Amino acid sequence: MIIAIDGPSGAGKSTLAKRLAKELGFIYVDTGAMYRALALKVLREGVDLADDASMARLIGSTTIDLRQVEGALQVLLDGADVAAEIRTPQVSQMASKASALGAVRARLLELQRDMARRGSIVAEGRDIGTVVFPQAEVKIFLQASAAERARRRFAELQGAGQSVDLTETLREIEERDKRDSERDLAPLLQADDALMIDSSSFDADQVTARVLAHIRTKTRENQIDRS
Repeated sequence: MIIAIDGPSGAGKSTLAKRLAKELGFIYVDTGAMYRALALKVLREGVDLADDASMARLIGSTTIDLRQVEGALQVLLDGADVAAEIRTPQVSQMASKASALGAVRARLLELQRDMARRGSIVAEGRDIGTVVFPQAEVKIFLQASAAERARRRFAELQGAGQSVDLTETLREIEERDKRDSERDLAPLLQADDALMIDSSSFDADQVTARVLAHIRTKTRENQIDRS
């Protein structure tokens, strides 16, 4: 079974996906973390995204995998766990820019679909239900206001000990929303058959409960269809 969760940055996709994966015993696939890992390597090596040859070499020499270890997600970039290094604003912005490149998306799409062959998954990102897994049995589009998402992101970064400004965080959220929604390749869109949930005024428990109820309904429908 594939559960696809899409939505903009800060809507609560990761929290929801982790909870669902734990509740259902599914594999958790954080596609955003995969793009962030590649972005981290781009920043480390100082590669220009417009340099096709250099980007091709970087992509061809990069391995990215996800592992759950004692309840924590490891993001393995060329074999090393970089989960603690990929949540900075700089990496976020670079990930958004790199994800607009066809070669980047093609490589990560291949890796993401490989993960689905390991078993049932909960995958979250921005084009999961529309491009990566259009055949997903359950599709969720998680939304929240830009102001609420900026507040959440600001609190997260502050909690991690980073020096951040709320106004700047909101500007970065809005800039990324615009770039992700307007790009030509796999833009951020709600799938026609996705359930849209606005999490602005709901906590994580409420969102999870609603999605679990939706999954149970879809499962019953699929069983009826097969019979």
